[in-house]
Amino acid sequence: MKLSRLLPFLNWFQNYPQSKLQADLISGITVALVLIPQSMAYAQLAGLPPYYGLYAAFLPPMVASLFGSSNQLATGPVAVVSLMTAAALEPLATAGSTQYIAYAILLALLVGVFQLTLGLLRLGLIVNFLSHPVVNGFTNAAALIIATSQLSKIFGVQVDKAEHHYETIWRVILAATQTTHWPSVAMAALSFALMIGLKKLDRRIPNVLAAVVVTILLSWIIGFEQNKTVRLDDLKSDLLDDLVVQYNHTIEQRSQLEMLRTRANKSMKDQNPKDMDQATCLQCHAERSLDFAGTHPTDSTTQDGSLKLHHLAGLLDRMILQCKKESSRIREKIRSLELGSFQDYPDKIHIVTSNQADASEYNNLWRIKVGNSALDPKALTLVGGGAVVATVPRGLPSLALPALDWDVIPRLFMMAMIISLLGFMEAISIAKAMATHTHQKIDPNQELIGQGLGNIIGCFGQSYAVSGSFSRSAVNLQAGAQTGLSNVFSSGVVVVVLLFFTPLLYHLPQAVLASVIMMAVFGLLNLQGFIHAWKAQRFDGITGVVSFAGTLFFAPHLEYGIFMGVALSLGAYLYRTMKPNVAELSLHPDGSFKEAKRHALLQCKYIAAIRFDGPLNFANVSYLEDEVLEVVSEMPDLRHVFIASHGINEIDASGEEMLSSLVDRLRLEGLEVSFSGLKDKVIDAMKRTHLYEKIGNENIYPTQLL
Repeated sequence: MKLSRLLPFLNWFQNYPQSKLQADLISGITVALVLIPQSMAYAQLAGLPPYYGLYAAFLPPMVASLFGSSNQLATGPVAVVSLMTAAALEPLATAGSTQYIAYAILLALLVGVFQLTLGLLRLGLIVNFLSHPVVNGFTNAAALIIATSQLSKIFGVQVDKAEHHYETIWRVILAATQTTHWPSVAMAALSFALMIGLKKLDRRIPNVLAAVVVTILLSWIIGFEQNKTVRLDDLKSDLLDDLVVQYNHTIEQRSQLEMLRTRANKSMKDQNPKDMDQATCLQCHAERSLDFAGTHPTDSTTQDGSLKLHHLAGLLDRMILQCKKESSRIREKIRSLELGSFQDYPDKIHIVTSNQADASEYNNLWRIKVGNSALDPKALTLVGGGAVVATVPRGLPSLALPALDWDVIPRLFMMAMIISLLGFMEAISIAKAMATHTHQKIDPNQELIGQGLGNIIGCFGQSYAVSGSFSRSAVNLQAGAQTGLSNVFSSGVVVVVLLFFTPLLYHLPQAVLASVIMMAVFGLLNLQGFIHAWKAQRFDGITGVVSFAGTLFFAPHLEYGIFMGVALSLGAYLYRTMKPNVAELSLHPDGSFKEAKRHALLQCKYIAAIRFDGPLNFANVSYLEDEVLEVVSEMPDLRHVFIASHGINEIDASGEEMLSSLVDRLRLEGLEVSFSGLKDKVIDAMKRTHLYEKIGNENIYPTQLL
C-alpha cells in the first residue's frame, strides 16, 4: 500500500512551487477571516459559549484537510450541525452548563467514530438512505429554524424556550412588542447593510470580518453593554427578595433531582443485589426534594429493587420537568421587573412601578440578567444596554480526553448517526461541486475518514461536532487555494487569535453574531428543490414537503422530520419494488417496441408482448404473474406470450420459481412463451436452476426484435 493512501496530504507537495504556497497562504488567511466570526456565532447556536466555536475552528479544519480527499473543502462549525447539536443536548442538560459542554464534546467523539468507521469499511454509500428530497426539505426547515432562533438577539429580548420552536418564536414576538432594545436592532441592521453592501461591491472583501470590526469599535465607543452589578439588599424590594429566594430554591431542587436521576439510572444499569436498599434511599431523597411541589412518590415497598428504580426514574423525570416550568415562571417575573434611578439620585436604584414617574425622569433603566443558574444576592447583574460576547478566555484549549459517560452515550447515539450522515452529505456535496471546477478526483470514503478524524481529534481540544462549510469552501476556492494546506493556515490564524487577540472580541454585540448566522443560512434556502423534485417524481415532491413540515412542527426535535422523510422514501421505494411498471408493447412506426396505451398503438391479437421494469424478487413475483395472466385472459385468440426482459436486472429464488410455474401454466393452455434481452447474471441464475433448459434456447432472444 502506498504511503500516500494512509497520509493523503503527502500528495500536496508533489510539484509544489512557491506560487502554490503563496496561494494557499492567502486563501487560508482569507478563509480564517470568515471562519472566526462564523464559528463564534455557530457555537452559540449549538448552546455553547462563543469561544468554543474558536476551539472547533482550531484542530478539526486542519485534521480533516490532512486526511480528506478534497483540496478546497473547508471544515469547521456549520449551521445545521450546530442546530442538531443543540437539539440533541437540550433534553439532557442546561445549555451552556459544564455538563452540557461535556456532552457536546462527547457527541463530537461519537460523530467522529461513526464517520471514521463508515470510511474504513468503505460504506460511504450509506448516505443514499437520505434521499435528496428529504435532505432538501430538512435543510430548508433548518434554515428557517436557525434564522428565527436568532430573533431574540436581534430584538434584544430574553425568553425561555418552549416545548415547540414555533411557541418560542411567539414568545419572542410578544416580548419584542414590549421591550425591544432598539440599539441591538440598529447594530444588526448595520451589520446586515455592511455584509450585503460589501458583498455586492466586491466578493473578495471579507464582508463578515468588516461588519464585526466596525460593530465592535462602535460598541466600545458608545458603551453598548452598560451593565451594572448591585447587591440584592441595596434594592430594598421585598418582592424581588422573595422571587430570588424562590428561583434559587427551584434551581437547587432541579440540581438535586438530576443528581438523584443519575444515581437511579446507574443503579438500574448495574443491577446489583442492593437495588432495593438503593431504591429506598433514593426515594427518600426524592420525597424530601419535592416538598415545594407538594407531591410524593407512591408507596412501592412491595416492588423489587429494579422495578422500584424504574418507577423512581420516571417520577424524577416528571419532577425535573416540573422544576423547569416553575423556574421558568419565576424567571419571567424577574425579567419583567424594571429598575431605575432618579437623575438626582443616580446611586439609588429601585423597582419601577406603573404609578411612579415617567421613564424620562430616570437616569437609567435596567433589567435583571437571569439565566439558567442561581442568582448571587451579593452580585446581581443589571442589564441596561445590549448583550455582547463578553470575556473570551485567552490561550489554546487544554488537550484532554473526553469524559465518557456510558449512561448518556446510548441516548446520544441515534442523534450522532443523523449528524454524521447529514454532516457528511453536506461535506461531500460541496467537495463534488468544487471538483467540477478543479477536476480533482473525490473519494467519498476518504472524505469520511477525514471528517471522522477531524471530529475525533478535535474533541480532544474541546471541539464540538463540525462538518464542511459551503460558504467558507466557496471563499477558499475563489481565493485560489491549491491544496489543503490552506486550511492548515486557517487553523494557524485561529491559534494566533486565541493567543493574542481574544480581549478585542469582548464588545462584539450578540445581535451582530445573530446577523452573521442569518446571512449564512439564507444560502441554505432552496425552494426550487421542491419544484424540481415534484417535476421529477410527484411522490418525491410530497416527501420533501412532509420532511419540511415535520421538521418545522416538531422542532427542536429535528430528528422526527428526518425519520418521517426517510420512512416515506423507503415506503415509496418498497411500493415501486412491489409494483414495478408492467407495460404491454406494440410495434411503433419507427420500428421499435413501445407501450401500446401510451402511444395509442394497435396490438396484435395473437401475440402479447409484455415488458417488466424492475428486479424479479420475492416482493413482486406475484404482481408480474397476475399481470401476465390478466393479459392472457383478455386475449381469447392469443397464441404467444413474449416477455421483454431487459428491465429485469436480477432474479432471486422466488422469482425463478414463479417464472418456472408461469411457463408451465401457459404451455398447458397451449401458449408459446419466449423471452428477450435477458441479462447475463439472470441467465446464469436460470442455468443454475435449469429454468433456461425448460424455456429452451430457441425461445430466448438477445433483443426485442422478433
